[in-house]
Formats: sequence, structure tokens, C-alpha cells
Amino acid sequence: MAEASIKSEVNSTAECPVTLRRSARNASKKEEIIPIKQEDPPVKALAASARRTKRSRAKEKGRANVEPPTKIAKRSSPSPFTLTRAKSETSSPRKESGSRGNGKSGESRENKEADLRTKKLKSYAQFANKSPFPDFSRPRPEECRRAYDILASLHGERQRPEKVVRAPVDRAGCGDAPSVLDALVRTILSQNTSNKNSTRAKLDMDEVYGIGDSEERWDAIAAGGPAKLEKAIARGGLGGVKSRVIIDILRQVKERYGTYSLDHLLGLEASGNDEEVMRELISFRGVGPKTASCVLLFCIGRDSFAVDTHVHRLTGMLGWRPATASRDETFAHLDVKIPDSLKYGLHVLFVEHGRKCAECKAGGKNLGQCELRRAFKRLDGNTKAEEEQGGA
Repeated sequence: MAEASIKSEVNSTAECPVTLRRSARNASKKEEIIPIKQEDPPVKALAASARRTKRSRAKEKGRANVEPPTKIAKRSSPSPFTLTRAKSETSSPRKESGSRGNGKSGESRENKEADLRTKKLKSYAQFANKSPFPDFSRPRPEECRRAYDILASLHGERQRPEKVVRAPVDRAGCGDAPSVLDALVRTILSQNTSNKNSTRAKLDMDEVYGIGDSEERWDAIAAGGPAKLEKAIARGGLGGVKSRVIIDILRQVKERYGTYSLDHLLGLEASGNDEEVMRELISFRGVGPKTASCVLLFCIGRDSFAVDTHVHRLTGMLGWRPATASRDETFAHLDVKIPDSLKYGLHVLFVEHGRKCAECKAGGKNLGQCELRRAFKRLDGNTKAEEEQGGA
């Protein structure tokens, strides 16, 4: 019966008319018709498939559902790179846990901190109390005095207070706090931002952790971690970087001295050992010469010429430093050249002038109206103090 059905399918297929097709090129030729060759149907294949029994079909179906062993082996065998990566990924947690148990990770961290501290102190000591530019004579003391007099006439006199009695509660400030640790944290909040933004960060931080310089407050900040602190000081800018620096400083202070305090540095004020204070502050990760100098100048009451972005820009405009000098190099140079009696006043007035003067602020253009610019003219790539009438 199956054979009869197959024969009928063959006959019906053979009786089908030959299909015709026109090519695109000959589509316009109506008379010509190109026949397509009709292949004979595979009669033997159809007959063979019809003769298959249900049992053979079932066996074949079962074999089709099972993948060959070779394919399974190929799919399950990873490349050498995958094996290496997987091995390292799976073994790293055990190694880390083992290192924690043996204290190796803590030792590694301490070694890295010690290496970094040594490099920073070595770099600072290289030009401590001497200029990195020995052949660069400016600024001369008389130039410093003239600059101060001009700026004081524009913005008012600036004299250092005898002692910082109380930290400001309505602004961050820049080191003007009686507590050295508080002054250091405030200075970090003021880095690379405006007074307005640093004040926002300080007030937001106080709202989360409270106000003051108590052990409990510093412990709450340290225990909360950098993520919580970053969120609190976000409006000040660079919250991620500053939060990690502050948390790390608190951890280092606690580990070194057993308490959240750096007030022992105040005892060095009477001895006048500024270099020891600078080395101590710079030894903390995240604290550079500018930050340490601000704490030294505003909190501890020592004569140090801090160099921020405004001071760096204006002293470059006046020709008081080489054009390519970095901030740290500028600090080392100017801290030697500027008289101690003018360091506080010049720093404060440079910062104020750099923020307020339309010609001297960042991106300002020389319009010939700024008295400071007119007093120090630029000649042949250098600046020179303009001679007073009659010569001076």
C-alpha cells in the first residue's frame, strides 16, 4: 500500500507541467519562453524512507537526541587562558583570607605607607629652607613690600591674629581653627574649590556628624566610612577623593597616637621648629606642602607662605617664579624669598585679589586697569618693578 502511494506521488509529480521563467534581460521578449530543467524526483530515497519501521525510527530519534561524546568534550574543555583566569579568580579569595589571617595584608599596607612617607619627606627635605631655583633672584624684599602695600590699599590691611580662639561655625576656613586635626580637615575640604562650596561641605558634614572637635565625632566619621562621608560633603566637590583622604588621616592619627588629636604639634610653636611640624603633617597620606603650610600658617601660627592656585597664578604673573615651576616648587622658592613678616599678609591678599580682580582672576585679561599689574610690568618674558618717579 505504501508503494502504491509512492507511485501515485511519482506519477503526479511527473504529470506536473514544466514551470517557465523569464530573465530580467528577456522580460521584454514576449514570444520567447525559457524552460527550466525539471529534475526527476528521488524515487529510491522516498521508497527507502517508506520502508523504515517504527522501531528504526524510534532508535534514530533517540540517537538524535543524544549529543556525541566528542562534542560534549569539546564544549566542556576551556582554553588555557580560561583555566588560568578561573584558577586565579577562585584561589584569590582563599589567598586573601589567608593573608588576612596571617596579617600580611596589614603589613603590606603599612609598608606601602612607609615607602610613600619616605619619598614625600625626601622630596620635601631636598629643598627645605632653600630654593630649587638658586639662580632665580626674584622676588626681592622691596618687591614683596611694594606688592603688599598695593594690595592692602585695594583690599585693606591683613595682620595675623595673635591666637585662634574659636573655629568658625559658618564657614570651612583654611586652617583657622584651634585644633590641629580640625584645621587639617577644614583645609582638605577647601582644596580645589571655592569658599562657598567648601562652606557647604563643612555645614553638611556638621549636620550629619555634629559640631565640635570631640573624640566621639571623629570616631563617628571614621566608623561611618568614606561612602557616608562622601555623600555628606558632596556639594563641596571632589567628595570621593576628599572623603578617602579624611578617613585615612583619621585612621593614621588613631593608630599613631591612640587618640584623634594632633595638638602635640602646638607645643612646637614655642621652639619654632617649623620643619618638624611640616615633616609630621606631610607624612600623612593625602597631605602635601600646601595643606601643611596652611595649617602651619593659620592654626599653629608660624610664618609659612602657602601657595594655592591664586598665589601660584599671581606670582607667575609678577615674575616671582620660573614659568614652569610647580606649586610645590613655588612654595619652596617663595618661602625662602618672602620676608617672614609679610608671609601671612601677602598670602591672604593674593588670594583675595585673585578672586576679586577681573584682570587677575583665572581667565582674566590684562586691560591696563589693575594697579598691581601696572606696578609690575612684564618685559622680555620677565616682570620688573616699575621705577618710581625720580628712581627708587
